[in-house]
Amino acid sequence: MNDFDFAVPLAAAAPAPSIAYGSLSPMLIVFGAAVLGVLAEAFLARHLRYPAHLVLSLGGLTAALLAVVLLAGTESTTVAGAVAIDGVTLFLQGAILVVSILGVLFIAERGAEPQQQRSGPGTWSRAAATLGRGVDAFTPQASAVPGSATEAAAIRAGFATTEVFPLTLLAVGGLLLFPASNDLLTMFVALEVLSLPLYLLCGLARRKRLLSQEAALKYFLLGAFSSAFFLYGVALLYGQAGTVGFAGIADAIAQQPDDTTLALLGVAMLAVGLLFKIGAVPFQSWVPDVYQGAPTAITGFMAAATKIAAVGALVRVLQVAVFGLRDEWRPIIAAVAIATMVVGAVMAITQTDVKRMLAYSAVAHAGFLLTGPVAADDRGVAAVLFYLPAYGIGTLGAFAVVSLVRETTGDEATGLARWAGLGRRSPWLATVFALFLLSFAGLPLTSGFVSKFVVFEAAASAGAAPLVIVGVLCSAIAAFFYLRVIVLMFFTDPPAAAPVLVVPRLTTAVIAISAAVTLVLGVFPQPVLDLAEQAATFVR
Repeated sequence: MNDFDFAVPLAAAAPAPSIAYGSLSPMLIVFGAAVLGVLAEAFLARHLRYPAHLVLSLGGLTAALLAVVLLAGTESTTVAGAVAIDGVTLFLQGAILVVSILGVLFIAERGAEPQQQRSGPGTWSRAAATLGRGVDAFTPQASAVPGSATEAAAIRAGFATTEVFPLTLLAVGGLLLFPASNDLLTMFVALEVLSLPLYLLCGLARRKRLLSQEAALKYFLLGAFSSAFFLYGVALLYGQAGTVGFAGIADAIAQQPDDTTLALLGVAMLAVGLLFKIGAVPFQSWVPDVYQGAPTAITGFMAAATKIAAVGALVRVLQVAVFGLRDEWRPIIAAVAIATMVVGAVMAITQTDVKRMLAYSAVAHAGFLLTGPVAADDRGVAAVLFYLPAYGIGTLGAFAVVSLVRETTGDEATGLARWAGLGRRSPWLATVFALFLLSFAGLPLTSGFVSKFVVFEAAASAGAAPLVIVGVLCSAIAAFFYLRVIVLMFFTDPPAAAPVLVVPRLTTAVIAISAAVTLVLGVFPQPVLDLAEQAATFVR
């Protein structure tokens, strides 16, 4: 028998998988725009790159969002069952794309540098708020040593790190695939695709480069460790089920309910990688350092979009792959949620830096989000689906506000003491920031109140009343440090050498949109709640 005789049965035994390109169109559009961005970076003249990247990024993300809308109601799997397109996938992809469009506008800002000094001690000067032209938040030459002559020459030459746009699009593509993954290997690939660009973006700050590079290195090293745990979990679940597909894992657990040791260990290892991305205790140590050191635009994008994708991926694993082990994982997730809420709320009180305070606020909100999956039913899923975009858009807006308060040297004034009296010098900015803080605290008529109410209600209805009590207490603790900042802004005298305010158009637009969404979802939440309830379906 010759080699050809072997080739025929082998080819027949492994047919090519069927790929529904239409169902994958949101991801394909974003990845296609990212590839075009790489080509533009390589071949376009330097002065044409910024407008080309802006058109490609915003156009690609908008087209992908339109594709998500057109796919509404689709429930199918594709690529040999590796990707699931269902209500949860499409809702989360829509949320990620909305946050990403706002994030790209924030990243694209080129007028966030004060050009003149303050006119006098304790006074406000319009001249100090003059927009910087052609200056962005990123180092002009990423390969240069911070403070070196090479970097200074790049600044004088007007270089710009426009590769942040294709890197952001690559990260968005991974974020879209992450909650859509229907097997563990695809989920791991998505995890790495979204993580690697973020590691790079965190180290590209124009100012405080060493702090930025330290943040990137910490994020990379700890992210690598968490990915190793994730892979170990994949191996253990494969050992239990003989497959990495979620449906196969669920069937194996159902067939052998008394022999699930490997599955339990695998879920525990898998959870390390997912909880790390969410920023839950005890895997939250990277959050304050990375959020503080990364460029603020990247911090806002990462805090919003990554949490949406990671929570969505965790919910899919728990609800589809290992739902048969819910009696085992529910108490563990509840304990993690309690620890996360307590640590985030308590540690936020001690912070004297606005970005670190918002980082620990993000940790606390990770705990609030985890109360939804504890319900282990469609109501909990719908609550999480509403919470994620409401929190993500508010968080992006809050970090956008932080980027507008500057020292006369151009550095962001992130020390809390520097924000004293901001409400007297810039009432609109202080009021908007107060709105975001009140939303994070969960006060009525804000999206944060509705978000916390629906996740707590879902957990309570599933018998997790103690978890809800802890959540309410932690919300009260969190309200203390949010109100402390508001009091500082409106009822405290400004410092002698007060920071200045920049008012760039793109960032101001991001803040305005985020504030409007925060109010609308707080006053008229029902349409989005209904949409989340309809979307809380999985393809199994």
